Amino acid sequence: MKAQIPTERTGVKDDREKPMMGVVFRDFARALEAVGDVGTYGVRKYAAHGWETVPEADRRYMDAMIRHMLSHLQGEDKDPESDLDHLAHMAWNALCVLELRMRIKK
Repeated sequence: MKAQIPTERTGVKDDREKPMMGVVFRDFARALEAVGDVGTYGVRKYAAHGWETVPEADRRYMDAMIRHMLSHLQGEDKDPESDLDHLAHMAWNALCVLELRMRIKK
């Protein structure tokens, strides 16, 4: 006997408890692109994925994030070395710290 496909449930997908990732990408597309520019700058300056193995990474990325925040708060929009937005540098460094901490928690 063939299994019946319930017609009244066609097109149903239960994702109520799952993150709505499209919201992040749609609502923050320009900001994410700016953070991507910072990551690309880092790859060209250092190496792809090199940030993952920096000694004392948690402290050093937190310090870098604070330095960029202070520069931004003092009225400097762009990092003079990279010519990229200090806020994008802050976000990238925050993501590094968050990712490294989450990897430890696994």
